Amino acid sequence: MKRNNFIVLLILFIWFVISFVTNILGPLMPVIIENYQLSLTMGAFLPFSFFLAYGVMSIPAGFLVEKYGEKTSMLISFGLNLIGAFTFALFPSYTIALVSLFIIGIGMAMLQVIINPLMRVAGGEENFAFFSVMGQLVFGGASFISPFVFTYLMKNLGNYVGDGNFLIDTLSKVIPSGLPWVSLYWIFTAVFIVVLLIISLVKLPKVELKDDEKVEAIKSYIELFKQRKVLLYFAGIMAYVGTEQGVANWMSKFLNTYHGISPEGAGAHAISWFWGLMSVGCLVGLVLLKLMDSKKVLKIFTVISAICLFLALFGSSQVSLIAFPAIGFFISVMFSIIFSLALNSVKTHHGAFSGILCSGIFGGALVPLIIGWLGDLIGLKVAMLFLVLTLGYIFSIAFWARPLINNKTTTVKEIFASLKK
Repeated sequence: MKRNNFIVLLILFIWFVISFVTNILGPLMPVIIENYQLSLTMGAFLPFSFFLAYGVMSIPAGFLVEKYGEKTSMLISFGLNLIGAFTFALFPSYTIALVSLFIIGIGMAMLQVIINPLMRVAGGEENFAFFSVMGQLVFGGASFISPFVFTYLMKNLGNYVGDGNFLIDTLSKVIPSGLPWVSLYWIFTAVFIVVLLIISLVKLPKVELKDDEKVEAIKSYIELFKQRKVLLYFAGIMAYVGTEQGVANWMSKFLNTYHGISPEGAGAHAISWFWGLMSVGCLVGLVLLKLMDSKKVLKIFTVISAICLFLALFGSSQVSLIAFPAIGFFISVMFSIIFSLALNSVKTHHGAFSGILCSGIFGGALVPLIIGWLGDLIGLKVAMLFLVLTLGYIFSIAFWARPLINNKTTTVKEIFASLKK
């Protein structure tokens, strides 16, 4: 099929929206905890609600997409996103936040099932690898930008007395006093309405799913769940997403609690650089995976991630501000390595296995909740050492993984030789 550049741009924009909405919780956490006077455990239920939806919906979303098609499914998913964001914008209470985040999470889980096959068709099979990397960069870019938008809104809407620009003045009229961050959910509402209108008007290409994209029959999932290695890799994805979200969601609160760093300022910026360096790490990882066995890369990056974690937790404020974002760089390659090792370890049912692995995103709900619960009992600094366990499990994968096919490697000399041709 001929490449459809408009659809490609639309998908990249959807990646941007997914990332912006998903990863804004990190900067928001300390502010929400303070505004609603929450314990760390209660605060942790916010990301728990969001990522629980991923764990619940990843497999059913595949069945829905195959039954109703990409366009209808995208309209449903953005409709859910709109309901979730608009409900919370109107009624910004803690209880409504939990429900709204779960609804938005369901919508986001559906989108992630839809857009990769759609990108393959719209961008052309031969360009899929390139556009997948582009999607990762856009995803990381949105996560990098979102904390700065949060800082801008907090600075301009906090104690607002007038004389702002059109956006700030409009938002000031619809947000409750003392909760300037709620303006983000009014912005999300507007964005979801625009995207819904665009999707309703455009014609999406027909997607023929590959074997590794199909959800397959229920019996395939039952067969896979009986295999020990499937459960081990599922736990690996849980450990990775738990590590990522455990750092991203508690970083700003940690910096504020132990170093007095403002969540609206340097704390938010640290989260921004965490996601920004993760994007850089993805690119570096692509090069390293051409030069080294993926299990060796996983070992090295996991050890350095653990070192950065200890520096972030026990170093000075300046060391923490550097070490926390650095974790993002070194964990960046883990998801793709674990996912590929998993799929390369089974001969059949790759589509069903992908759905099971995607359900492991539930780790992003569980680990931050455990850290919050432990934080209330023993303090956040010691509680965040729980991430040593998740990193330890990821490290172990490099030893017990037995893929049927290893990643193809080359040498620096061969790379330069190919560039000269």
